Amino acid sequence: MLSRHINYFLAVAEHGSFTRAASALHVSQPALSQQIRQLEESLGVPLFDRSGRTIRLTDAGEVWRQYASRALQELGAGKRAIHDVADLTRGSLRIAVTPTFTSYFIGPLMADFYARYPSITLQLQEMSQEKIEDMLCRDELDVGIAFAPVHSPELEAIPLLTESLALVVAQHHPLAVHEQVALSRLHDEKLVLLSAEFATREQIDHYCEKAGLHPQVVIEANSISAVLELIRRTSLSTLLPAAIATQHDGLKAISLAPPLLERTAGFVAAEK
Repeated sequence: MLSRHINYFLAVAEHGSFTRAASALHVSQPALSQQIRQLEESLGVPLFDRSGRTIRLTDAGEVWRQYASRALQELGAGKRAIHDVADLTRGSLRIAVTPTFTSYFIGPLMADFYARYPSITLQLQEMSQEKIEDMLCRDELDVGIAFAPVHSPELEAIPLLTESLALVVAQHHPLAVHEQVALSRLHDEKLVLLSAEFATREQIDHYCEKAGLHPQVVIEANSISAVLELIRRTSLSTLLPAAIATQHDGLKAISLAPPLLERTAGFVAAEK
């Protein structure tokens, strides 16, 4: 049974005539009659009494009319719901983001998204890049905000921004008077770094090994807020995106020359 059958049935019931219903539907009267007979055969009962000069509903037809009207309304609502989701006017979006972006990037981004699409329900999670990619591949997320390029061939990344890591220190740190220092100064600094499960730490270790740098890592932490609090209260320093420091009082981001580790962030999703 198709929605066409329901439309045709309701039109005949409304007009009380196959001829008038066919005219309203812009179809031929024989074609309309054939569709109604197909509907009656599929239901196993006559829906119209054709014995008189006018067409009227049988008892079965009266009952089925109620359900047919509701069915047509539900089909219309379903069609609108599909269009709404496609137009981002309703529905939900499952998003995951790596921790460094939570600290400075995700707030403004989600605020802008909510202003544009207030009817979309957002499910936002913070997790490692490895887990983001795994959940995207298993269709447990819709989109991730992470580093490009991605590791999985099933995913694609659309670049959002490129950033360089800066040396982040407290305002009372001796280097805080500088806007830029040589990369070689890292040899003299005692660092607080994120622990190994963070993509940022993996990138730092890989870069330092290639560049022949051997920084003194005296504390590791699995929380960006913990790292920043340690920096604020000590003479230690860290390596993080400069934008993170600007979001926190009492910290200074010092650029490194040459720049340390330019990296690209992007929207990550399953390839279509």
